[in-house]
Amino acid sequence: MIALGADHGGFLLKEAVKQYLEEQGIPYRDFGTHSEESVDYPLFAEPVARAVASGEASKGILCCGTGIGISIAANKIKGIRAAVVCNAFCAEATRRHNDANILCMGGRVISAEQAVEFTKIFLETPFEGGRHQRRIDQIAALERP
Repeated sequence: MIALGADHGGFLLKEAVKQYLEEQGIPYRDFGTHSEESVDYPLFAEPVARAVASGEASKGILCCGTGIGISIAANKIKGIRAAVVCNAFCAEATRRHNDANILCMGGRVISAEQAVEFTKIFLETPFEGGRHQRRIDQIAALERP
């Protein structure tokens, strides 16, 4: 299951991604928001990040105006590696090299078509492991007291 969330600035991207997931038969849970009415992005980043961190969701997708604020909020949850992407190369690299588990995008930065393209890449790209696993382990160590 893919966990989805957005604030008002990312609402339209989330809806485009949701339509893609439906067309592909990929299960998802939409944590909101459900309109373009102004809301605070941490309220949507948290439940998505917690769903991913707990294993309820295999990955998450979060959208706000730039993707930055919502990624910062999601990254506060232990076990989350939320990455902002604005091109196809980054969507692929963040999976291959960083084992990112939440894709973040900005509704004021990319188009709905790009959001769908980056989602497809993100969901289909495996983590390479190898030398990259050492770095993921070092990131995880930063979360320990």
